[in-house]
Amino acid sequence: MKNVVVRFCGDSGDGMQLTGNMFSSLSAILGSEISTLPDFPAEIRAPQGTLGGVSGFQVNLGQGVYTPGDKADVIVAMNAAALKVCVMNKLFHEHAVVIVDTDTFTKNDLEKAQYTTDNPFTELHIPETVQIVPVALTTLTKEALKDSGLDNKSVLKSRNMFALGVVCWLFDRPIDKAIHFLEQKFAKKPQLVPNNVKVLTDGFNYGQNLALSINQIRLDDNDAAHSVSEKGNYTSIAGNKATAWGLIAAAQKCGKQLFLGSYPITPATDIMHELAARKDMGVVVVQAEDEIAGVCTALGAAFAGDLACTSTSGPGLSLKSEAVGLAVMAELPLVVIDVQRGGPSTGLPTKTEQTDLLQALYGRNGECPAVVLAASTSANCFAFAYEACKIALENMTPVILLTDTYLANGAALWRIPKLEELPEIKPQSVPEELKGHFNPALRDERGVRYWAFPGMEGFEHRNIGLERDAEKGTISTNPDNHEKMVLARQAKVAQVADRIPELKVQCNAASDTLLVGWGSTEGHLPVVHWRTSITSTPCRRTRKKCCGGINALLSAN
Repeated sequence: MKNVVVRFCGDSGDGMQLTGNMFSSLSAILGSEISTLPDFPAEIRAPQGTLGGVSGFQVNLGQGVYTPGDKADVIVAMNAAALKVCVMNKLFHEHAVVIVDTDTFTKNDLEKAQYTTDNPFTELHIPETVQIVPVALTTLTKEALKDSGLDNKSVLKSRNMFALGVVCWLFDRPIDKAIHFLEQKFAKKPQLVPNNVKVLTDGFNYGQNLALSINQIRLDDNDAAHSVSEKGNYTSIAGNKATAWGLIAAAQKCGKQLFLGSYPITPATDIMHELAARKDMGVVVVQAEDEIAGVCTALGAAFAGDLACTSTSGPGLSLKSEAVGLAVMAELPLVVIDVQRGGPSTGLPTKTEQTDLLQALYGRNGECPAVVLAASTSANCFAFAYEACKIALENMTPVILLTDTYLANGAALWRIPKLEELPEIKPQSVPEELKGHFNPALRDERGVRYWAFPGMEGFEHRNIGLERDAEKGTISTNPDNHEKMVLARQAKVAQVADRIPELKVQCNAASDTLLVGWGSTEGHLPVVHWRTSITSTPCRRTRKKCCGGINALLSAN
């Protein structure tokens, strides 16, 4: 097979996210393209072994990978509840391989998972074509750590490492690289490393000694190793981290201090975490008391001359809308990152949904134009965050960058760029010749207002939320002037589109239906194309240019 979909699932405390991330990173090292999807409940952790507490992590790896995949080729089920959830939600196909922990199918386990018989495989009507690989994960983990001195609860938490070892054997993943990841993961708790390494190694050796094999699946990594299109250093990166790094790169490129004013909200909080850890790069992070305070501190930083950003998700974008309107009126550069989630209200905070497009475009009072971008992969969140900063600083406008939970928590293979490779950023700094007679209404030939900030002698000015005179920059309530300013702000935003290349649709000339997607649907459009046997292909836009994340493909009717 050219690509394989693997899903790890178990209780919320079974470490499925760590296991999946490590396996994904090992696959990326071999040159496989990857796309991942962490899947966990939003509720308070349900009782162990119940259906409500099942957490999962899915990865698609190989060649031509655009999504985390649909139905899994391989399932690793840590307990009876996880197996039942996978069957109920049809998460694997009829020729899949299912690896189960045989120690977690006791009578008590089956009752908690709401089985009605003592034979779960028959009760679930699992097809005979599904290959079951039974492994006594709990017993084997206890045996591996019998001399460790750990209590039973701590020992059971290591089952995921035994499972990872088995899967590494089955898929020929390098065990030494997995050990290196463990050492990095627990660098601040080195006492945890030896036991986890032992369990991981024992799992790998168990598969080797028993000659465990998956009869139905073989992934050819030799082809995958040559699938990357450009030479360079690659890593596995999640969308939130890529976004944070894109902001840092933009600040370094333009010589501005990066300021983030935000309030924690799922699933955007990791951006704040990543930036808060980068004081060595001059990043300043303020965790505000609420969403409104977060964006207002960022707006103050923009007035003071910083590269100012704020991060949030759907409900938070609603709260920030008034301050975004102030940024439009004051014509200050501001980057707003909206990691979309299911809504409305609290909605589905751990599930992905493209919920905020209309809110981002139109969710402000008055004539209030702003630039809206949408990243389309976890990896290009870096490029889009960088581009958002570039547009904001060069055009003195707020820019809203839309990602979503799928991109934020998922991971993809990413080529690490060098700073000198990135496009130049030229902030709209006020020219020296305006010293002494500057006012905030002055514009360049593109209609973009000049940027002066406190501490610049001779450029003192007021910047307000009230409408200002188009010539003097003072307060004005004249209707003709208001119309002139509305048109000026609109024209300034509209001219940003001049830098975007025209869309080119590759298609079958006989096709008569156009399917258009945006943002994270980019990877799923080829799936639609494949399923419907369409001969056309999606328009693959360059990652080096901001194109709003729009992709198109033509399909047969």
